[in-house]
Amino acid sequence: MNSAATGILCIVLGGVVAQWVAWRYRLPAIVLLFALGLAVGPGLGLLHPSASLGPYLQPIVSLAVAIIVFEGGLALDFRELRAAGEGVLRLTALALPINWFLGTMAAHFVGQLGWGPALLFGAITVVTGPTVVLPLLRHTRLQQRTASFLRWEAILNDPVGAILATLVLQILLVTGTAHATQFGDIAGRLLLSIAASAALGILPALLVRALFLRDLMPEILKTPVLLALALSVASVANLIMDGAGLMSATAFGMALANLGVPGLADLRRFKESLVVLVVSALFITLTADLQRDVLGRLSWPILGLTATILFVVRPAAIVVSTLRSNLTTAERLLAAWIAPRGIVAAAVAGVAGLRLQQAGYASASLVTPSVFAVIAATMVLHGFSLRPLARRLKLTLSDEPGIAIVGASPWSTDLADALQQAGARVLLVDTFPGALAGARARGIPVLQAEILSQHGGERFEESPVEYLIAATPDSIYNGLICARMGPELGRERVFQCSPGADGVDRYRGLNRDARGKLLGEADWTVGGIEARHGGGWRFEVALEPDADLPVKTTNDHKALDFALVRGGKSIVIRSGEDVSAFKPLPGDHVIRLTPPQAPG
Repeated sequence: MNSAATGILCIVLGGVVAQWVAWRYRLPAIVLLFALGLAVGPGLGLLHPSASLGPYLQPIVSLAVAIIVFEGGLALDFRELRAAGEGVLRLTALALPINWFLGTMAAHFVGQLGWGPALLFGAITVVTGPTVVLPLLRHTRLQQRTASFLRWEAILNDPVGAILATLVLQILLVTGTAHATQFGDIAGRLLLSIAASAALGILPALLVRALFLRDLMPEILKTPVLLALALSVASVANLIMDGAGLMSATAFGMALANLGVPGLADLRRFKESLVVLVVSALFITLTADLQRDVLGRLSWPILGLTATILFVVRPAAIVVSTLRSNLTTAERLLAAWIAPRGIVAAAVAGVAGLRLQQAGYASASLVTPSVFAVIAATMVLHGFSLRPLARRLKLTLSDEPGIAIVGASPWSTDLADALQQAGARVLLVDTFPGALAGARARGIPVLQAEILSQHGGERFEESPVEYLIAATPDSIYNGLICARMGPELGRERVFQCSPGADGVDRYRGLNRDARGKLLGEADWTVGGIEARHGGGWRFEVALEPDADLPVKTTNDHKALDFALVRGGKSIVIRSGEDVSAFKPLPGDHVIRLTPPQAPG
C-alpha cells in the first residue's frame, strides 16, 4: 500500500507540480518530467512501474498514447493544408524514408549495431513524438504555418513510425527461417492494418456525427462516448497489428475535426487538460522504468550515434526532402533542427529491443539505450532551443501583449489607439464595416467578422491575443463572448463592460461563469462611458513616475484608469472585482479616460 501511494504521489502530484513550475518559469515541461522520472526511478529507486504493473504496463501505455494522438488528431484541420500542405507532405512522405535510411546507416557505422538492430533503430527514430512536440508548441508562440508543419509531422509520423518499427521487427524475427509466403503474409497484414485503421477511425466518426446532429446523444454522454470510442478503435486496431491503434485513433480524431461534428469544443478543453495529466504520467512512468544497467550500457559509440542523428541525419533528411519546396529558408532550418522523440519511441524501443535480443541478434541490447539517448538529447536540446532559435529566425509571433476589443465605437476605438500607443498589440473586432472605418483610418488592426462563428473564430486565431474586452452595447452578448473565450484565454483575462449594478449582483445578476470580469467599476456601463466620451473625455497614455500613485476614484471630475501596459510584456486591466491587482509601477504606461480641460 505504501509503495502504491508513493508511486501515485511521484507520478500524479509530481507531474502536475512539474507542469506548474514549467508554466511559472517558462521552462519546457518535458525536460522537468524527464528529470523527475530519472530521479524517482533509477536515481532514488522509489518507482518501479514494470515491477508494480507487470504485463499491464504496456497495454496501459498503449491506450494512454492513443488518447494523446486522438487529441492531436482533433487539431488536424484540413483547412491548414491550404498554406502548409506541400511542407506537410514533404515532412511526412519524403523525409520519413530518408530518415530511416540515414538513421540505419548511422546506427551501423557509428553506433556499431548489427544490421538487424540498426534497421530497427532507424525505424523507431523516424518519429517526432506529439507527446513532446505539442507541449513545446504551446510553450512557444510560433507562427501558424510553421507550427502546422511541426504539428502535422509529429501526429502523422507517430503511428506510421510505430507500424514501421513493428513491421521491421516482424521481418527480422522470421529472417533466416522464413519462406517467401511469410514475407507476403507480413506485407498483406501491413496493407490490411492500414485499411482497417482508416476504416476504424472514419466509420465511428460518421456514426457520431449522425447521432449528434439528430440529437440522439445526451450532452452528459458526449465526451465519455468519444473517449470510449477512441480507446476502442485503438484497441481493436492493435489486435490486427501492433501500433495500428495509433493510426486509427489519429484517424478518428481527424475525421471528427473535419466532419463538422457539433459539440467538440467542450471535448477539446477536457481533452487538453486530460492530455496534460496523461503526458506527465507517461513521461515519469517510462523514464522511471529505465534500469540502471540500461543506462550503464551508454558508450562513446552510442553518444556518437546520438550526435549524428541530431546534427547529420535529421538536417540532411529535411534539406533533401524540402528541395525546391515553398518552405522558406528559416522554416527549413527550424524543421531540420527541431525533432524531439517521445513516448512512442520509448515504448516501442523497450518492447522491440527485448524481443530482438531474445531472438539472438548480436548488439540488440544496445537498441534501447541508443533510443533513450536520442530521446533525452532531443528533449533537452530541442526543448530549450526551440524558442530562441525560432525568435532568431523570426518565426515567432510578437512578444508584445495582445488584446482584442469586441465592439467598435468611437470610445472603444479611442481606447484601442491608446493601448497601441502604449506598446500593446490591438485587434478591434466588429461585424459592421462602417464601425471599423475610424480604426482603419488610425492604423488600428481590425477584424470584420462574427467572433462566435466558425469563420470568425478561425480568423481570430490567426491574430492570437492574450486579453479580451467585450465592449458592445449588449451585456448578454458580451457575457456570451467572455464565456466562450474564457477557457481559451483564461477567465481572469476576459473582461466586459458592466451590465449595471443589478447585472453583477451575485443572486439576481449574470453568473460569473456566464460573463467576464468587470471592466472598471460596476457603474462603468457602456452608456456611461459613451456619455463621458461624447462630452469630450478622451483616452490618454501616461508614463507612471510614482509607484505609490493611488488608484483614481470614479466621479465626474477625476480621470478613470482603465488599463496599464507593463514593460511591453503584459497588460493589467482595471476591475472592481480585483482592485488590488491594479497597482501602477514606475515605467508602466497607464491608459486613462481624462475629462476635458476646463476653459481659461
